[in-house]
Amino acid sequence: MVKKERLMASGSLILLATSSFLSAQVISQVEFRGLVHISPQIAQEIAGIKPGANVNDRDIDVSVRKLYAQRYFDDIWVEENGGVLTYHVKEKPVIAKVKMEGLSDDQNKAVLKASGLKRGDSFDENKMNNLKKGLESSLEAQGYYDSVIDVNNKDINKNALETNIDVRKGENIIIKKVNIIGAKKYSYDDLKSVIANRAEQSFGWFLGRDDGKLKANQLKADRERIREFYLERGYLDVKVSNPIVRANFSDYTATITYKIDEGKQYKVGTVAVFVDNGESVDKSVKEDIKLEKGRVFNVSKLKKDVRLLQNYMSDRGYAFAQVVPDVKQDRTNMVANVTYMVKPNKKVYVKNITISGNSRTMDRVIRRELYFSEGEPFTKKDMDDSIDQLKRTGFFSDVQIIPHQISQNQIDTLVKVKETSTGSIMGGLSYGSYDGLGVNLGVSDKNFLGTGIEVGTSIDASSKSKNGSINFYNPRVYDSEYSLGGSLYKKKFDYYDYDSDSVGGSLTLGKRIGRNLHASLGYVYEKTKLSNLSDSLKTSHYYKEGTEIKSALVPAIRFDNTDDFYLPRRGMDLSASMEYAGAGGDMKYTKYSFTGKFYKGLEDELDYDLIVRGKVHVSAIKNRGYLPVNEKLYLGGYGSVRGYKSGTLSPKDSSGSLIGAKKLATATVEFSIPLVKSMGLRFKTFYDYGMTGESSFSEIKRSSVGAALEWPKSPLGVPLEIYYAKGLNSKNGDSLEKWEFSLGARF
Repeated sequence: MVKKERLMASGSLILLATSSFLSAQVISQVEFRGLVHISPQIAQEIAGIKPGANVNDRDIDVSVRKLYAQRYFDDIWVEENGGVLTYHVKEKPVIAKVKMEGLSDDQNKAVLKASGLKRGDSFDENKMNNLKKGLESSLEAQGYYDSVIDVNNKDINKNALETNIDVRKGENIIIKKVNIIGAKKYSYDDLKSVIANRAEQSFGWFLGRDDGKLKANQLKADRERIREFYLERGYLDVKVSNPIVRANFSDYTATITYKIDEGKQYKVGTVAVFVDNGESVDKSVKEDIKLEKGRVFNVSKLKKDVRLLQNYMSDRGYAFAQVVPDVKQDRTNMVANVTYMVKPNKKVYVKNITISGNSRTMDRVIRRELYFSEGEPFTKKDMDDSIDQLKRTGFFSDVQIIPHQISQNQIDTLVKVKETSTGSIMGGLSYGSYDGLGVNLGVSDKNFLGTGIEVGTSIDASSKSKNGSINFYNPRVYDSEYSLGGSLYKKKFDYYDYDSDSVGGSLTLGKRIGRNLHASLGYVYEKTKLSNLSDSLKTSHYYKEGTEIKSALVPAIRFDNTDDFYLPRRGMDLSASMEYAGAGGDMKYTKYSFTGKFYKGLEDELDYDLIVRGKVHVSAIKNRGYLPVNEKLYLGGYGSVRGYKSGTLSPKDSSGSLIGAKKLATATVEFSIPLVKSMGLRFKTFYDYGMTGESSFSEIKRSSVGAALEWPKSPLGVPLEIYYAKGLNSKNGDSLEKWEFSLGARF
């Protein structure tokens, strides 16, 4: 019998042998003793020694090293008896539970994920030490010094541990002063807006004041930010030292010193664009170049010019064009002469398009929204427009298009989508001061069976209204540029001065024109009966007894280049329509409408997710024979001027009954910020303004301000909003409504 032990000591493998086993010997059987979590088959595969093999001392030593390399074992020793090779092992205990305290839940998850430590792993002292060191470094980078991290293991059973990590954050170092030495033109007060490490101000804990906490991980970046500050103001020879930090750990305070040699300011001399394949650059592009002769040199404008030229070349098929700015400083005249050297490289064509992430949506539904295909030139504009178009469908919460160059003139593209819920089963309650408690039930899907077709049905009921509808919309009939939609509905409402009961349907055929334009022609057929009219309305020319029929053609056009369906941050959505009632039926009027929506996200400028929205709406009606009171225009409520009851701002007759208007205009500005980012919940403030009248827009004017909680993609699958509004210039007789709830409506 030959026995061999292998032990790990101070990181080295030590071989202890009781006798020599240098000559090769045939092994008839391989056994493992002491395995708990690893099967003998896997252990034998790792060791690499199988029955029938000729092995010697070196082979056994190599097999033990392989087993140790898996970090599963604390100890291994081997014995051979009559051709039977037996590995005796002691496995490391397994982590059955991991608890971490001292940080937020999100930080705990991030730290554990980064460390690779998770339940079911073997306990590894080296990995645990690395975790502690990494945590200490991370906390120091955040400004916490002398933090204490304790790791305690608690035995659950013979080979399982509960690992508890207790993090006690250290003290923040407070910056008392930032010294700027050598600068003549600018001082600390000028520079502090661009750096992260700023000196403590009085009442530093108050919102908008500097708390002075040292952010060590930002020190190197601060130096570059100061340098960038000077380069944006023409100081091309500026020199900024590394920050000198002097910390006093007795009271956890510090001073930071920068040495700056500003140099002199340069202005822009000549500006030229040179394309090395001889192509010319359009005059309009040259006119868009930001750096202008005689102006102060600005490096941020230089970067914008580089992006402008790269995008221009990309849109001409040169997706991998290089633009290198050549800046020559004339120190005699203090000007910088700039030449943009453009190297187009070869035109790039799409070879393969791969789509991933669409477990539900059909590939063809995604492909039809792309503005490039196999064999065609690839441009950045096509890629960006394709991303926007896919996000406008409302089927995806995120879209990425990743090009991969496979040769000098070919790329493969990966279209990576993250699907969002498009179907909803809605059941909810609503409340309004006029129509009281309401019940909402509905089933809808914007992407039915992954085909891109929208279907839905809904029922709304309250003490004042009962509405039901069935609708469908196919945006791309047979994947073509044509769309088809329709609806059937029945609605009953008790208005303030009359009741209406309508049943009808609509059919709309549309066609896409280019990338962002859509034209359509719709037809509406509706039967309406008015009842319970006020005495004055019964005798007005806006009412006829009995059932009235509306037969109307509705041509419309829409331009939409927004970047998302539920929460746009960029672009505009413009729509205009004309409802021509009188293609048969009793009603004869023409209604003109225009709506413009504008979106601007300011995250790039402010480093904060602030979205500014603006909306204008104008409607006007021309009476061509018979215009019933229920088809006229009414101001107030959600979508017009919030804070006033829906439809109550209208011209009145001599008896005080609402007769509606022929002209109406509204404008809205909103500011939206994240409230609970992980849920998509946001907070917004708004200002509404509206005016309306029978013969002019300015007969009635009202405005309001308010705030709201908005959930653009609520768990119900549709937008949800609760808002509070206050009328600013209400008059006697106005009906006010401060709180309101909206489900399914978008801005």
